[in-house]
Amino acid sequence: MTSSNDSENTEERRVSNFVRNIIEEDIAAGKNEGQVITRFPPEPNGYLHIGHAKSICLNFGVAERYKGQCHLRFDDTNPTKEEDEYVEAIKEDLRWLGFDWGEHEYYASDYFDQLYDWAIKLVEEGKAYVCDLTFEEMKEYRGTLTEPGRNSPYRDRTVEENLDLLARMAAGEVDEGKMVLRAKIDMAAPNLNLRDPVMYRVLKMAHHRTGSKWNIYPMYDFCHGQSDSIEGITHSVCTLEFEDHRPLYDWYINALGIHHPQQIEFARLNIEYTMMSKRNLLELVNEKHVDSWDDPRMPTLSGMRRRGYPPQAIRNFCEAVGVAKANSTVDFAWLEHFVRNELNKTSPRFMAVVNPLKVVIENYPEDQVDELEAVNNPEDPEAGTRMVPFSKVLYIERDDFMEDPPKKFFRLAPGREVRLRYAYFITCTEVIKDAATGEITELRCTYDPETKGGNAPDGRKVKATMHWVSVAHAQQAEVRNYNQLFTKANPKRGKKGKHWTTNINPESREVLTECYIEPALAEVKGGERVQFERLGYYCADNQNHTRKAPVFNRTVTLKDVWAKMQKKG
Repeated sequence: MTSSNDSENTEERRVSNFVRNIIEEDIAAGKNEGQVITRFPPEPNGYLHIGHAKSICLNFGVAERYKGQCHLRFDDTNPTKEEDEYVEAIKEDLRWLGFDWGEHEYYASDYFDQLYDWAIKLVEEGKAYVCDLTFEEMKEYRGTLTEPGRNSPYRDRTVEENLDLLARMAAGEVDEGKMVLRAKIDMAAPNLNLRDPVMYRVLKMAHHRTGSKWNIYPMYDFCHGQSDSIEGITHSVCTLEFEDHRPLYDWYINALGIHHPQQIEFARLNIEYTMMSKRNLLELVNEKHVDSWDDPRMPTLSGMRRRGYPPQAIRNFCEAVGVAKANSTVDFAWLEHFVRNELNKTSPRFMAVVNPLKVVIENYPEDQVDELEAVNNPEDPEAGTRMVPFSKVLYIERDDFMEDPPKKFFRLAPGREVRLRYAYFITCTEVIKDAATGEITELRCTYDPETKGGNAPDGRKVKATMHWVSVAHAQQAEVRNYNQLFTKANPKRGKKGKHWTTNINPESREVLTECYIEPALAEVKGGERVQFERLGYYCADNQNHTRKAPVFNRTVTLKDVWAKMQKKG
């Protein structure tokens, strides 16, 4: 469901409390001695994206709300895809969002010894066995949703034989793909996850934390619930795709007779024009469709940080989307709405010209410079003011002038008077063009010195106010305007059956190098967010921006599509 009006928002907020309702009922009943311990368990095989932010805000949020604690646990059970780089990036993203796990930083690899001991216990109790079936054979034996599976021919091995084979697997004496350890549950179970799932596979690869100690690694399903149990998690909140895995989660914990957390599933976050699969995001990076994981076009938290999204805007967005039981898709404009709301309150205003056209004010004194007072943020009375230099030669936006304007064009035109922001009224008197191309290269104007500050003593009005920068004081800058990375709301569906990358927007980034900014704007530091007046919200790039070579990424335009949708609704 794409949220589009107030009634839908009210309904979303109403159903979004079901996780809190469960926790409140547990607290009232004295369950878990009133404790609330949650966890955020990312796999360190990629960078976090906006979809993870919903889970982060939920798990850390309910822990904070009920005076509990939230653990950060890295489910690092697959050394083929996991790296320390991802571990550090995940921690940086969490801190950026404003969450602190304190001393509760854990790794599934911390529990490998305990998990192996539990595997031996299940073998000893006849609840697990070593199987020699190949992957293809296991798939064939598994059955279908309408037909039961068949028992593996190795299912009835003796406990002694299974223990010996498991020890040989762990010692590195078995080749990869030759044997696995499986739980002995029920090959006729309606839930396919209970049809003797794999617990361990042989994988002779060094782990980023345990080195070469292990030749076998636990599957996620065998590790997840037991890790929750070890840490004393009370409420294991996860996304909806784990709902079918919950019976297996429960079976392992019950079979081992250990602490039993409650698994609660919620719908994951889906946003139009956005790809949320780590595998697909990795493909974008590896195939150079984007520059890196933190490319500002990426839906990763690091990409959004570099683009200039405020962390509070993401938290507010996740809270508004809510926590529902049914999958839904949110309009991307809604996310941008929260970004604008936050930036409008916090971003200082500056003047920048990204498509310059030179203006010479002929009656302005040649060597005179006025220092004009400009408001830093009209939404924040504490933001104060700054001084902006004004001189004879200026840059304005090329789009702010038309030689033969249509009826509803109110900006600068021959013979027309307009206001320059914080400065004076000016009137265009002459248009200078390139003799060869006919392109407009310069405007000649006059100014009214009595209109300093942008107001006329005689009370006359003008219909347009334009931004500008003084040529003599301007700093050249690079401006990168970002648009949607994909051209389709559902980018997973390629054009006419083609690969999904055919939906990549070829105009997702526009790089402008002949841009000019006022002196005060050149002083901002990498990562700082600002508003270019009349143009949009921008962020000084946190990698390439310097005082001498400023680089700004467009965070979001000024136009709030979502607010207009709400009014229409």
